[in-house]
Amino acid sequence: MDIIRDTRPQKRRKRLAWSVAAIAALALAVFVSRLLPSAVPNVDAAIVWSDTVRYGTLTRQVRGPGTLVPEQMRWITAVTAGRIEQILALPGAEVATGDFIMRMSNPDVDMQLLQAQQQLSQARAGLVQLRSSLRMQELQLRATCATIRADYLDAERIYRTTQQLFDEDPDLVAVADLERSRESMEALRLRLESEEERLGLIQGTSQEQIDAQEEQIDRLADLVRFNQDRLRSMQVAVPVSGVLAPLDIPLQEGQWVQSGQALSRVVVPGRLKAEIRIPQTQAQEVVVGQLALIDTRTDTIEGRVVRIDPAVRSGTVTIDVALPPNLPPSARPDLNVDGNVIIERLEDVVYMGRPTFGQANQQASLFRLVEDGRFAERVTVRLGASSVTEIEVHEGLRPGEVVILSDMSQWDGFNRVRLRGR
Repeated sequence: MDIIRDTRPQKRRKRLAWSVAAIAALALAVFVSRLLPSAVPNVDAAIVWSDTVRYGTLTRQVRGPGTLVPEQMRWITAVTAGRIEQILALPGAEVATGDFIMRMSNPDVDMQLLQAQQQLSQARAGLVQLRSSLRMQELQLRATCATIRADYLDAERIYRTTQQLFDEDPDLVAVADLERSRESMEALRLRLESEEERLGLIQGTSQEQIDAQEEQIDRLADLVRFNQDRLRSMQVAVPVSGVLAPLDIPLQEGQWVQSGQALSRVVVPGRLKAEIRIPQTQAQEVVVGQLALIDTRTDTIEGRVVRIDPAVRSGTVTIDVALPPNLPPSARPDLNVDGNVIIERLEDVVYMGRPTFGQANQQASLFRLVEDGRFAERVTVRLGASSVTEIEVHEGLRPGEVVILSDMSQWDGFNRVRLRGR
């Protein structure tokens, strides 16, 4: 007879075997997925830079390096070439108007002054001689005119007397004597007119000659004063009170300097302004009157934009920021600073730190942290207005979410990465 066999234990064993095999296959798949290169890559969490998306006020600003410069500064330049004999005041010293800071020498300047003084003396002596000569000529001509006039009047009386006798009785006077007396009178008259004309010419031109000589003396006197000023300029004095500022290349005693070369700078302490160089792509939003924050590395000074350079130099636009009169001790002339110009404040917006790759008003692909920060998945974000370190978020992120801002371009082929070390 047939015996009925119980198959239930065998079925249970088969189901158990299939379950164990499925679990082992799943574990093996997970293990292999972590080891294969095509799986989710691991990224060291210590090398990525992340930020939390926030909601609130976004302050838009532009940044640029700059320098603190005095509002009032006076360059002191060499009037003439010379050798520096002695430096009396060094940069940083307080000086008053007229204080001497340097002594120079140049033998050529001394020689030119002596030559100009000699020429002036000769011109003055020439003027005295000219006046004496003209006066002597005038006196001589006056005497000559007086003598000729006396001779002429005597000849005129003789001619009249002879003419009168001839008219009364032609036999008393010969015709030849009458003609001779008349010719003598005419000759003396012409000579008198000639000498009087010479006298008038000398009298008329004497003052002109004297004026010309005096003008020459004035020019030579100006030349002497010019050379005296050049000689006095060798004793270098400051024109205004202030503090001596250093030059890019300091001068040394015994050094020869050329005419027009800078010798020193005098700045008025306490009144400084900041010259900030803003990139030309960001300078278009800067206007006069905007608030600027000047960072001196130890202090922050508030100022206002007062001037914008119309020209672009080396890819930047220079702006002048007026600073308050009461400055901190760290503010000094020629100090390198950083300037932030506040463009505007955007209220009630979503924003985050500015990513390495991501421009204003464009879309960007970023990694957002998920699963308690153990993983990061790619998300497309539409960005808005940007600032120096922050940028507005229009779409793709919510406040409180954390995104990676550092460069993730080497994982462009993955939409998900694992953050190792979190």
